[in-house]
Amino acid sequence: MAVKFFGQFLVENGVVSRELLLQAIELQESVNLSFGATCLAMGILTDADIERIHNAQRIEDLRFGDMAVKLGLLSNDQMMQVLARQKNSHLYIGEALVKIGGLPAEELQRHLDDFKADQAQYATDSVVIPSGVPEPKICEIMADLSYKMLTRVALLIFRPEPCFVADQLPAMDVYAAMEFSGDVSGRYLMGVTAATQKKIAKAILKEANVDNEPKEVLDDTVMEFVNVALGNIAAKAAQSGKSIEIAPPEIVESSKGVQVSAGHKALCFPVCLSDGDRIELAIFIKE
Repeated sequence: MAVKFFGQFLVENGVVSRELLLQAIELQESVNLSFGATCLAMGILTDADIERIHNAQRIEDLRFGDMAVKLGLLSNDQMMQVLARQKNSHLYIGEALVKIGGLPAEELQRHLDDFKADQAQYATDSVVIPSGVPEPKICEIMADLSYKMLTRVALLIFRPEPCFVADQLPAMDVYAAMEFSGDVSGRYLMGVTAATQKKIAKAILKEANVDNEPKEVLDDTVMEFVNVALGNIAAKAAQSGKSIEIAPPEIVESSKGVQVSAGHKALCFPVCLSDGDRIELAIFIKE
């Protein structure tokens, strides 16, 4: 058993095919617009406004709507109108599967109940740091802001898995890393598959297709992501009275996995993406 999405659960249990799930996801994505896209459709923000808000989110921990209000681009009433429109039009994956004929409507609730029972052990709204880890509060901040940046900067839909201590990180197509030092020292890493790297590149480069981009450019986008994430983490840590200095990001060779640095404890925060792919987030904290 592991953290998974409802669609992935249905595929793994032979209820629907992966092809049907992808069709349902495509329908779902066409209906469930982001906050910014909803504002654009309502005519209350421009593309330039959305770009400005996204750029501001890279350096301050605020949701899109809250940032838009802070920048004076939306009123509080307008923000609530957008949230209400999103809520009223939201299409869940089970409903999407029913709409495309992939799942009988009368069977949906039964499968939802089975899924909730399967995932009950992972239901949590907080990051739980294992006991004995140095600087648990800072580790919690690192995880929380990493998840927020995956949503706001990389535009990914995901579910985090429980944190655990590891001796080695698994092999991934690409790992980007950044060293940090000061009141808290260690190394921040993110490992992705080639497919997820392209998704991150699309979000960072704001391009619909990155198939023709050279590897160096794709690698740069993953490094840019960890740079943004750790920059936000350093700023948040400062609010807690902890000074953190960050070094430039780098690509790490990971064909055989990544060994934990000597004198460090490795905290892993695996992430399950909606398409079944995974991201390996990790923090090597100096003991």
